[in-house]
Amino acid sequence: MFDAVRTPLPHSPGVGYKAQHFSDIMNDAGPVGWLEIHAENYMGMGGRPLAQLRHLSEKFPFSVHGVGLSIGGEGRLDADHLARLKTLCDWLQPASFSEHLAWSSHDNAFLNDLLPLPYTAATVTRIADHIDEVQNTLGRQMLLENPSSYLAFAESDMTETDFLAQIAARTGCGLLLDVNNVFVSATNLGYSPQGYIDDYPLGHVGEIHLGGHDEDADETGAPLLIDSHGCEVVDPVWALLDYTLIKSGPKPLLIEWDTDVPEWSVLVAETKRADAALNALSTVFA
Repeated sequence: MFDAVRTPLPHSPGVGYKAQHFSDIMNDAGPVGWLEIHAENYMGMGGRPLAQLRHLSEKFPFSVHGVGLSIGGEGRLDADHLARLKTLCDWLQPASFSEHLAWSSHDNAFLNDLLPLPYTAATVTRIADHIDEVQNTLGRQMLLENPSSYLAFAESDMTETDFLAQIAARTGCGLLLDVNNVFVSATNLGYSPQGYIDDYPLGHVGEIHLGGHDEDADETGAPLLIDSHGCEVVDPVWALLDYTLIKSGPKPLLIEWDTDVPEWSVLVAETKRADAALNALSTVFA
């Protein structure tokens, strides 16, 4: 069984931690109330990366975000990968652990991408079994993140929001709602992002993520958005965040910026905007 009773992340802005910002964060974190790391970058046995984490963990709660478990894969989870993940979580004691609704490995091949799944009863069962194994091994609840999508499977017989609700109900896992992913998927697949939020099981959300995306066009000239995490959050995504927070109440908000990483001052400006979105709720939920 897993322990769902942990110290939660604060309802404040967080950022994805990058080593080049260590001194800036220690000297003046601005409105940043928590930090996220990618698990696979810290599965080594020591050295400067873990020393920096130890110092930071004395000041900030952490969220550990996995990108390599292949929760949606057809085969068994990689036992060695899961064991190293448990070692990291036992040492760091993060407030939150999350993974993607995606697959990235098959047999002995690892694909450096997060690949989509059809939304069917069989896929629900497979992913629920994998999440049960993760939660029981780690001894903690995990959050499952909605993907950014570029195609839809003809064999899907339920919506993504229904799929996530069934997974959460069956396993007791929480959900990580990435509102940029919602905007990217809705644009690429032609549905309403507000309608997606209306249908989303917001009661299970433990974190909300925000990131930048690139704009392109498909072969017909229609807009095609790419989830790149390499630029500022755009105004329509901030508006979708406001729409979501009105429905969900305050949540921990993470600014993700993983490519072309900017100066710390740029990230602080993004977190101030997230902080303003949370502060605006004070009159709504007073």
